[in-house]
Amino acid sequence: MNHREALRKTRLFVRSHLSGEATGHDYWHTVRVVRMAERIARNELADLFVVRLAALLHDIADWKFHKGDISVGPKVAAQWLKKIGIGAEIIGRVCEIIKNISFKGAGVRAGMNTLEGKVVQDADRLDALGAIGIARTFAYGGSKGRPIYDPLVRPKRHKTFAQYKKGAGPTINHFYEKLLLLKGLMNTRTGRIMAQKRHAFLEIYLKRFFREWKV
Repeated sequence: MNHREALRKTRLFVRSHLSGEATGHDYWHTVRVVRMAERIARNELADLFVVRLAALLHDIADWKFHKGDISVGPKVAAQWLKKIGIGAEIIGRVCEIIKNISFKGAGVRAGMNTLEGKVVQDADRLDALGAIGIARTFAYGGSKGRPIYDPLVRPKRHKTFAQYKKGAGPTINHFYEKLLLLKGLMNTRTGRIMAQKRHAFLEIYLKRFFREWKV
């Protein structure tokens, strides 16, 4: 199967699996990540086919919706890619990216080993910043029944992935536990440049939020 057909089928597969998802990890999040990853990949001279496949499949079975099991996503992706005739070497590269893409806590440094992984991770993190990142954060918090903000509950610096998985604080805390840290965790020069304005918008939003909270 040629690359174009493999990508077409994978898009349809992902869309069918993520249709109706309402936590901010939906098909259109995937579309944005793919487009962002393509842009970064071209600037950074990464393998576009691997980047596109990994970006398409990065949230196919997110650990947040599978009891914290980070092995589910790579397994589902591998089964699909094998089904459509993708070779073992490409499958291995794509699944390694999916396995390591997620943020796992402020104190956890889990870097990517490949340029393609760094590209897709940056693209995913960029979609957690800016106006869309804010919208996704509140969508996810609401889906988990979390309050918007509680001044009596302080943000936490999770030292391990296990601690991060158990986190259930107010949604505003997530800005300090993850979102505001992402700019400093970008892997590529392109990602770092793109993150600056989106990060700045988070800061503007939080200033306005707390100003209104005090009224």
